[in-house]
Amino acid sequence: MLHFDCDYMEGAHPEILRRLAETNLEQTPGYGCDTYTEHARELIRRACEAPGAEVYFLVGGTQTNATVIDGLLRRHEGVLAAESGHINVHEAGAIEAAGHKVLTLPEYDGKVRAADVGHYIEEFYRDETWPHMVAPGMLYISHPTEFGTLYSRSELEELHAVCRRHSIPLYLDGARLSYALAAEGNTLTLPDIARLCDVFYIGGTKTGALFGEAVVITRPELLPRFFTLVKQHGALLAKGRLLGIQFETLFTDGLYLRIARRAIAAAMKLKEAMLAKGYRTHVDSPTNQQFFVLPNREIDRLSRYATFELWGPRGEQESIVRFVTSWATEERHVDELIGRL
Repeated sequence: MLHFDCDYMEGAHPEILRRLAETNLEQTPGYGCDTYTEHARELIRRACEAPGAEVYFLVGGTQTNATVIDGLLRRHEGVLAAESGHINVHEAGAIEAAGHKVLTLPEYDGKVRAADVGHYIEEFYRDETWPHMVAPGMLYISHPTEFGTLYSRSELEELHAVCRRHSIPLYLDGARLSYALAAEGNTLTLPDIARLCDVFYIGGTKTGALFGEAVVITRPELLPRFFTLVKQHGALLAKGRLLGIQFETLFTDGLYLRIARRAIAAAMKLKEAMLAKGYRTHVDSPTNQQFFVLPNREIDRLSRYATFELWGPRGEQESIVRFVTSWATEERHVDELIGRL
């Protein structure tokens, strides 16, 4: 059986496993106070060209989103996000469970527009009953989006400007950030993101790590005592060096982007083959997530050979499906899948 369900089906990149095994019996301080984790922080600051940024390591994406968003918002505030945003659809109400509401905006292939952000905030305060309502306290986006699409530098600059104009933080979910940075046509760099976002995270779970996400806070005054907040959320790993070593490895010798490019190449090969067979894309994604509209009979037939995801409810005649490649996807597996089309 071939597997294209998601990009975290494998364990970890061999170099990460080697480093973890090599350092396994060393004794270090806990909670990320070790030299490996501090070096990882410094490597990330250099990569982001943000020497004053604070960097924290958490275990998973939902945990990270819930912790950061809870920290950025006051009790009466909610978070603006695309209707299709991960925190609104696929995090089981984790944000609401912390006492905050997700305030949805129209989405355009997964993205939000600065004009809609400004309009929402301005209309909110035009309503004389606004003290009775949940106030928009921050903006959440992801790069790439849930549909594998990318924000351009100009789009992020516009979002940054509207957030500054209305004095709300801009937070970027980077669970699959490596695959965005490695994609053809991407115009954003890590330094751009660090300059334009108040907080963002660099995903490791989906890019070669056993687990782990690196939260980068470029405006530390927005999240004072974040270490304590992480602990309150049950998100502080006692053996913190396990996170530090993984990100130290990913940010040494360009490994983070090198392995992402492998996933992109595999995804583009599959995309070209699907289009050559006459199938159409649901959205034009340049990343490792590929969305196709397939006849249900073809979905059922392919399911005998490969695993992939239905993206939403099954249609009467055809349905949207998602195929995902990863840093570990082998070209021969892509070729075998193509041969089954």
